[in-house]
Amino acid sequence: MATEHLSPLDLAFWRMESADHPMHLGALAVFRTPRHPEPGDGDAAERAAALLTARCAAVPGLRRRIRDVLLPLGAAAWSPDPGFDPARHVFLVRTDLTCPHEAAGPLMARPLDRELPPWEAHVLAGPDPDSFAVLFKFHHALADGLGALALAAALFDEVPEPRAPVRPVPGQRAGSVLSRLPGALAARVQGVGQALEIGAAVARGGLPLGVPAAFTAGPTGSGSRIVAGLALDLDEVNLIRKGAGGTVNDVLITLVAGALRRWLAGRGDPEPLGAGPRALIPVSRRRGPRDGGGAGNRLSGYLLRLPLAEPDPLRRLACVRVGMDRNKDAGPARGAGAVALLADHVHPLGHRLGGPLVAQAARLLYDILVTSVPLPGLTFSLGGSRVHEVYPLAPLARGQSLAVAVSTYKGTVHYGLVADAAAVADLAALAGALRAELDALVREVS
Repeated sequence: MATEHLSPLDLAFWRMESADHPMHLGALAVFRTPRHPEPGDGDAAERAAALLTARCAAVPGLRRRIRDVLLPLGAAAWSPDPGFDPARHVFLVRTDLTCPHEAAGPLMARPLDRELPPWEAHVLAGPDPDSFAVLFKFHHALADGLGALALAAALFDEVPEPRAPVRPVPGQRAGSVLSRLPGALAARVQGVGQALEIGAAVARGGLPLGVPAAFTAGPTGSGSRIVAGLALDLDEVNLIRKGAGGTVNDVLITLVAGALRRWLAGRGDPEPLGAGPRALIPVSRRRGPRDGGGAGNRLSGYLLRLPLAEPDPLRRLACVRVGMDRNKDAGPARGAGAVALLADHVHPLGHRLGGPLVAQAARLLYDILVTSVPLPGLTFSLGGSRVHEVYPLAPLARGQSLAVAVSTYKGTVHYGLVADAAAVADLAALAGALRAELDALVREVS
């Protein structure tokens, strides 16, 4: 069997990790239990844990671990775990906390065991007998958001195959002179040119000057995590989109910008000035939901200045629209946000030796992560208990205090907030600011 090496970007995520800054994605799924559970099967949380334990062994992508290899130097590869034990990946957690986000924070702070397949599922059973939650953790080297969704979907009750048109990968230009060169030479020349262009864009992106202290967690951060979530009505988001223009994603990013402005004001921070913090907006390079089954990452990104200095909500939205339109016109393979693509130009040994340095440099490249994970329009369930809410959770870069992830499920927008617990003790206030910003924009367009 041929050795399946980690891709350059997957290897970068694997090497960047440290004990205080784990590189796993998360998803907190909240379930509602059926009204008439089967007798004798234990409570719904126990049944869910038993099903996850039984099903995970049948998913090949969840039975693989990462091992260093001799050649090329610094590389790593996937290999089957001969002693795979579901009990080391699926955990039933009894808690007296009424909010599953409170229990998720400490769990998100714990790195995955690097000797095992890099994923975990924690079934959180709280005092409410009518609901439970599952916190899924997948290492970023294992999958990006869409890939993690495909892996997790294999653990749920059977759902129909999503039907969605195949979308082309944006940012590719046809008909260039280089396309007429021999394939390998053309790819090499294009790759070098792309790397130089991205590097120049990063240099033009500027240093984190004037970024509010609330966005930083010191040189290393505390390693502790706190999680919060907020559910908003998608109809209200669409009302804003129809009234003010732009896309749903433009509105969701604008809500983050306005909420950060409100949150800083509530903390007593000076009014934001200047160009605003730099948000990294990851962009999937997969072709659609059917392309989500492959392991690994297919990511690029956009870099966007969040207009925190703009006091008017509609003007903030207009600023976000202009910035995002500019990014889309350039495509996800260009610009300062496409730094992930530079991983392809680094030798595996460079990733191994330079991973810690890259992790420390993240705060020089961007100030906050704002990512979106699209979910199919399906109803997920586990042992008959239906998923009611899904909060995506993003990893926190070294030196940064806050990461924002958002998904839409069954007509509801779910914001998942992850923060350094020592730097951001008032994360719930930011969730409240998101709600206030949505209400303000609805009033503006009504």
